[in-house]
Amino acid sequence: MSIDHGAAEFPFEQLARILRDRIESGQYPAGRKIPALIKLQDEFGLSSMTVRRAVKALADEGLLLRVPGRGTFVAES
Repeated sequence: MSIDHGAAEFPFEQLARILRDRIESGQYPAGRKIPALIKLQDEFGLSSMTVRRAVKALADEGLLLRVPGRGTFVAES
């Protein structure tokens, strides 16, 4: 999947949707760490701010858990 910069949906929303799909499909299983933010930046060609915004949106939804000094993990159901 890729980010469509010409779409009506903001890039951070597109990334949040992609990550949500990966969580729901089990590609990122509950309790496991998601890729580092820098890896997501490289994979999708996005700024660090955009990636952080997508991760924050999913954390606010309760799908991700950010652990300072450890990383970001998929929340347990």
